[in-house]
Amino acid sequence: MAISWGTIKSLLLFFGPIFLPKAISYYRSIRAAPRIHGVSIQPIPPIVSRALCILFLTAIFFFTCTLPPFSPENIFSLTSSRLQIPNDVLFTRLLALRPAGLTAADNILRTKISSLESRLLYFHFGPDVMTNCQFCSAEDPNSYLYYALPALMAPHLFNLTILALVTSGLFTGKEATGWRTPATLAATAMAFLDIWLVSTFKHGENARATRLEDINTFFWKMRVYRYIGLAVIDGLLGYVLYLSSTNRAFITPPSTAERVEASNRILDATRSKMSAIAILRNTINRNEGLRERSRDYWVTEGRLMGELMEEREVLEGVNNALENRINMQTIEGDAENYAQHVLGPFIGGGSVNNI
Repeated sequence: MAISWGTIKSLLLFFGPIFLPKAISYYRSIRAAPRIHGVSIQPIPPIVSRALCILFLTAIFFFTCTLPPFSPENIFSLTSSRLQIPNDVLFTRLLALRPAGLTAADNILRTKISSLESRLLYFHFGPDVMTNCQFCSAEDPNSYLYYALPALMAPHLFNLTILALVTSGLFTGKEATGWRTPATLAATAMAFLDIWLVSTFKHGENARATRLEDINTFFWKMRVYRYIGLAVIDGLLGYVLYLSSTNRAFITPPSTAERVEASNRILDATRSKMSAIAILRNTINRNEGLRERSRDYWVTEGRLMGELMEEREVLEGVNNALENRINMQTIEGDAENYAQHVLGPFIGGGSVNNI
């Protein structure tokens, strides 16, 4: 079921003005999320780096599978033969390209594609299905589909396993668990789309092809689209993992319970430090030797600072700093705002200057 370029352009012209502004607005909101929530950019966590490495290697593997050396052989393209060529002539040309002679698979395939219907199925399901299926027949085209399903689903199942691994909380932590459902739905939808396209392809349309260029090599095209689609899914997942794990986008503000828990942890840490300081001060005050050393220290410190501030050079430096670097009006405004926030609730929202 081919979709013409005119149909694609019509769909873009109809839906483009509707979805393009929303897509731009959504993209801007995602990019502005770190600034809105006050979150700083951080390096990629090590566990996420491991997941990104796996996704990158998997995407490279899928792209490699689309290259001609790793693709099943198409004997019609290899021998530059049209669809209606006699079987003997076709394999005579193939024999001329094989110095070691025809293989066992070639001899089996020779008996399987003698009719036009079987050749149409050859371009639908590929050479492996035509060669290895023992119960398939051209009278029942669905039998080839049943045999091809395991090989058709193998790359999808492999990719689902990879996605489950890299979005596992045990493997990558909480940074990737939020993307498990979208990634699984995307991979599953692609698998169902692949099966639907293969099962609904009308291979009889190739019967009208009189030249090799007119033949729709559906099996080989779908194989390329399949692996590219899987690689794109892995690449997109890696990209959103990178954005979310580094706080560049997809920032989820903490819930009320999380904020309360974080505040409690800060309060507990502050209370522990204040308790430690109180214990230290109590120990110093109870010990006569420590109490004398503390008193001597502060007496000496006060005397030294007093002598230092009496020197002319120091006074001139302090006055110069106060005049040139410190804005007293700003300091007074900050102090008034601080006092307003601290004492405001106790005076009924009135001004601190009225106290």
